[in-house]
Amino acid sequence: MCGIIGLVGRSNVNQSIYDGLMVLQHRGQDAAGIMTSAGHKLFLRKASGLVRDVFQTSHMINLHGCCGIGHVRYPTAGCTSASEAQPFYVNSPYGIALAHNGNLTNAEQLNKELFQTDRRHINTESDSEVLLNVFAHELQKADAIRITEDDIFAAVAGVHQRCRGGYAAIAMISGYGVLGFRDPHGIRPMVYGRRETAAGPEFMIASESVALDVLGFERIGDVAPGEAVFISLDGQLHVRQCAQSARLSPCIFEYVYLARPDSVIDDIYVYKARLRMGEKLAEKIKRDFPDHDIDVVIPIPDTSRTAASALAAGLGVNYREGFIKNRYIGRTFIMPGQKLRKRSVRHKLNAIDIEFRGKNVMLVDDSIVRGTTSQQIVEMARESGAKNVYFASASPPVRYPNVYGIDMPTAEELIAHNRDNDEICREIGADWLLYQDLGDLIDAVRKGNPAVAEFDTSCFSGQYVTGDVGSEYLSELRHRRGSEREQEGASGSYIDVTGL
Repeated sequence: MCGIIGLVGRSNVNQSIYDGLMVLQHRGQDAAGIMTSAGHKLFLRKASGLVRDVFQTSHMINLHGCCGIGHVRYPTAGCTSASEAQPFYVNSPYGIALAHNGNLTNAEQLNKELFQTDRRHINTESDSEVLLNVFAHELQKADAIRITEDDIFAAVAGVHQRCRGGYAAIAMISGYGVLGFRDPHGIRPMVYGRRETAAGPEFMIASESVALDVLGFERIGDVAPGEAVFISLDGQLHVRQCAQSARLSPCIFEYVYLARPDSVIDDIYVYKARLRMGEKLAEKIKRDFPDHDIDVVIPIPDTSRTAASALAAGLGVNYREGFIKNRYIGRTFIMPGQKLRKRSVRHKLNAIDIEFRGKNVMLVDDSIVRGTTSQQIVEMARESGAKNVYFASASPPVRYPNVYGIDMPTAEELIAHNRDNDEICREIGADWLLYQDLGDLIDAVRKGNPAVAEFDTSCFSGQYVTGDVGSEYLSELRHRRGSEREQEGASGSYIDVTGL
């Protein structure tokens, strides 16, 4: 996952984009970038690191213009170097910059087409550069000195015909404006909004609605699957459906873990969805463990707090904060490199032993991926004096890799792969383990918007909504990840099994 933002304003937008990226920092901590446009000149700053570290005053004052896009990245497979920070840029046609959240499942095929047929060169391993060049090639078909919004939407339609996978992208076309578009399944999120100023309306596109909120934009809505939103430099908003067949299938993991709780995605309040996840867990405990002896419910901060509070209320037991988080340590799931994830767990969390001593403790997390973090947290609870340690996951077992922009491990690295509940429980060292049922998770999220026909639940169910992910693709993914691990191991930066 990554965070993207685009803005067309009436004055310099550099500070607003920076503020928006700060709010989206949870979506990526590896690199950040901003590109702005003034007239026909473009200004770029991007580098590895957090937003606050990448952009200093000397950089900000050189980001001129009333139009711009920004990006925060976490490293995906084959995309770890500073040179692959976004936005990417091509000068032909017209000058186009692009920031992308997601993953193209046919990137390798597209790369060959771009070289052999479109005569375009790809300089990195990033599928985002592939997406940019596909869009650029489709826009070049307009063959016009000046393009119209019809030409732009036709180019997006061409992208949808050629690209597969999950993608939400924001592009800036020099001298024209900002464009946002979402794949025909709407797997990755994208919203847009409007802010009134004395000089006229300003428009913004972003990964999550919270970015609109903090900058004072009124949310217009979500970019629909297959839809494109174009904002011209004179402040005109154009919206058009560009896919022949679109079906909303948002990634359910956004609601479990990725998104901020104060965001609204596809008209579903993330906070409310997580409350309902906790309520569903409480109902399951009452069914499966009617004589439970839980004394206290303790969340593993931060994303599980909402579900844990609802779980405690549903059971009528105490909710306590038993772990204090060092807020200067990043999210372990999206940290660049296995060794950092491993090392950061105990650096990130410290237990308040009085909340554990002599108690039967129910620990709640949003999910269990690799399992090593869960194992370490169970150990910490026991070291703090817990009598029994129970563990609940607000989501079902993660048994399959996500291929739509979340850099999960291959199936063999997932603790739930080919293990049943009892085996996983023994691996993490808990006294008993409870997972959310997939049906309950879907109900908890869909209740916020019954119009959502389906969700991408691939990491839980192994069913990939794009229909193009099979054993051959997953085998190639395993091979690629294996090669990367060998390279990381040679440099001393890889530890075998770690993560959430």
